[in-house]
Amino acid sequence: MNAMERVESIETADDVQTEIYAKFFHGLSNPTRFKIIKVLLDKEMSVGQLVEAIGASQSQVSNQLACLKWCGYVASRQDGKYVLYRIIDERVRTILQLAKEIVADNAEHIRCCTRM
Repeated sequence: MNAMERVESIETADDVQTEIYAKFFHGLSNPTRFKIIKVLLDKEMSVGQLVEAIGASQSQVSNQLACLKWCGYVASRQDGKYVLYRIIDERVRTILQLAKEIVADNAEHIRCCTRM
């Protein structure tokens, strides 16, 4: 591999990594997914419980749970006739705590931002 091929390989790897990071944060950017994650930090819940807790439709909750499960944010387990969902990785709690602190310091600017 010559120097130019190595540079192109690094740029491609960096692009892939950037895309993965962007998708990771995009997973948190949908309001319904964000509400689901926040509620699941406290306890396991079924789809019906999540519907009641966040005020979204059963279809919305199910679709967003499928996304969150596919991307590794949540896992499910059968409990009798119910499927219960939970946060897989406790580091999600840390990410949300850091976000809370950043938002507290910059809430007005974030709220008024027209570029996002």
